[in-house]
Amino acid sequence: MNPQPLTTPDASAALRGCTNARIALGRAGASLPTRAWLDFKAAHAAAKDAVHVTLEVECMCEAITSLGYEVLACDSSAPDRHAYLRAPELGRQLDRASRTRLAEASANTNQIDLAIIVTDGLSASAAHTNAVSVLSALLPLLHADSWKIGPICVARLGRVALQDEIGSVLNAQMALILIGERPGLAVSDSLGAYMVYDPKPGNTDANRSCISNIHGHGLAPEQAAEDIHLSLTELRRRRFSGVSSQVTSNQQTHVSTERPH
Repeated sequence: MNPQPLTTPDASAALRGCTNARIALGRAGASLPTRAWLDFKAAHAAAKDAVHVTLEVECMCEAITSLGYEVLACDSSAPDRHAYLRAPELGRQLDRASRTRLAEASANTNQIDLAIIVTDGLSASAAHTNAVSVLSALLPLLHADSWKIGPICVARLGRVALQDEIGSVLNAQMALILIGERPGLAVSDSLGAYMVYDPKPGNTDANRSCISNIHGHGLAPEQAAEDIHLSLTELRRRRFSGVSSQVTSNQQTHVSTERPH
């Protein structure tokens, strides 16, 4: 006779191995098993920590400078992290000193093709972990295509819309911001890349195109760089970004199918 197994086989183990989502965790009485509960608490703590981590601006500037590009540190109008979290609009605009410094940097230059910004957003950990890796793969691709890139800005306490003011002050045709995304219970260091054509105050999220979930267990930084390069190239060709670029694409496709040969 075959001996009886000492434990019951876990039929969901293979399924859990395919995703970071919390599925089929089991139960102990009316609650979760101890391991699942402790994993949840650890993930929740990591997400909370990510929101409050401070961006290491000096280290970030040094790392980007080592790639061979000019870097400018700047600040949003949020005076501190507490105010930044409570008043999102403060992170969408530069403080006066930073605006003046960027205006001076662009005073003697013609229009640039692209302004690049790195900021903390809601996860400085994402910027620390992934931003330089994305830039180290992206910048050579842009250089090979003769993109004219302005000084790369490392911004403290920035929101996505900060790219509009920075891009406008630098007189850029387009702006790209690499920003820490809102942490979740599966990933706390996910980076987002938002692109906008004709950056200017008053743009909304409908004017932006986005590539998200850039992290070690999602979209790898090297692959993200290729995707960003392709997106920037196409958006510049269309002269639109966001919802408008999709509408334009659909209209062009429709016209081309109806055009007589």
